[in-house]
Amino acid sequence: MSQDSYFEKVRAQFPALTQKVHGKDWVYLDSAATTLKPESVSQRIYNFNKYEVSNVHRGAHTIADKATVNYENARQAVAEFINAKSQDEIVFVRGTTEAINLAAHSYARNVLKEGDEVLLTEMEHHGNIVPWQLAAEEKKAKVLAAKVLDNGELDMADFRAKLSPKTKIVAVTACSNVLGTVNDISTIVKEAHKVGAKVLVDAAQIVSQEAVDVQAWDCDFLAFSGHKLFAPFGIGVLYGKKELLDQMPPYQGGGSMITNVSFEKTTFNDVPFRFEAGTPNVGGAIALHAAIDFVKSIGFDKIKAHKKALLQAATEGISKIPNVRIIGTAANKGPILSFVVEGAHHSDIGQILDQQGIAVRAGHHCTQPLMKRFGITGTVRASFSVYNNMQDVESFVKAVKKAQELFQ
Repeated sequence: MSQDSYFEKVRAQFPALTQKVHGKDWVYLDSAATTLKPESVSQRIYNFNKYEVSNVHRGAHTIADKATVNYENARQAVAEFINAKSQDEIVFVRGTTEAINLAAHSYARNVLKEGDEVLLTEMEHHGNIVPWQLAAEEKKAKVLAAKVLDNGELDMADFRAKLSPKTKIVAVTACSNVLGTVNDISTIVKEAHKVGAKVLVDAAQIVSQEAVDVQAWDCDFLAFSGHKLFAPFGIGVLYGKKELLDQMPPYQGGGSMITNVSFEKTTFNDVPFRFEAGTPNVGGAIALHAAIDFVKSIGFDKIKAHKKALLQAATEGISKIPNVRIIGTAANKGPILSFVVEGAHHSDIGQILDQQGIAVRAGHHCTQPLMKRFGITGTVRASFSVYNNMQDVESFVKAVKKAQELFQ
């Protein structure tokens, strides 16, 4: 079976793509914001809500036991998916942003001192900037950012120059949600560890593109969201090396995260439960397991090759349109294509594409410092996934050409 035929069968698992928008076949190119959900994931969450609903860990009945087993099986599935040493290193949260906030609150606030530094990059999402700023401000530490080159690659010389014994934390995206740049995480971690810094990786964009191996990277923390991995909203993961999680105080208080409560003193549960106060998103975790199974059924070799072909075709097509500038031309890119049209506002282009049935994202993409670095206020962003095909690319390029002609 050819790759095109294979991915047409994958595409058929996404009923959302059968709809029409403004009378046209819907072309969904906003997967960097959130992925569509395959039938297997939708059916899994449906079955849970219909037949299996129960709270976990404390139930005294059969269905509660079943929910607990499935919830913890999901934790194990995540651990295996990113090659963590143990499922004890997997904390379920709402998404990438909460995962980073947890690390900033429970780890950074307890290690940072006045004069210390947190090193980020200019390509970070606001969710990987603001939590560190809050922690640094409280501790009178500084937040620095390594520069991005004109082609969208991280300036490794500047990164190394800004590393010092003062650097206690490095937080970096594995793949830029605007530029598509895929960073060399192994090298970044090695350089950071040389000065004794701990590294958090924002893996929100990379988890649906290629295999993540936290042990090979040797990162200290890693965060991602289920909804960018074909799972529902409201479920995400913080991975942390167990020796670090063991040292961290609770992020929130309440049920599940305790072993004993009295008015005199409360003692806290072991990790990861110490960080999962209250009723967890049981259905979300179970659906995340189904999403991981979906990805594994395809395989990252096929996924990466398919997305690379789509990105290459889209890049070639957009590059031929006059007065269109691509933002982010790194050699190693994920399936993300951001661009600006001379004389046109990005929001106007986005609306014109929508009228042609093309769903893209337009704006600053929660990366205002990066927009400032490139001297723009925003971009139009197309992002590709397993359910896209070359016809989608052709429709997209044709729509951009039509939009550009309106502003000549």
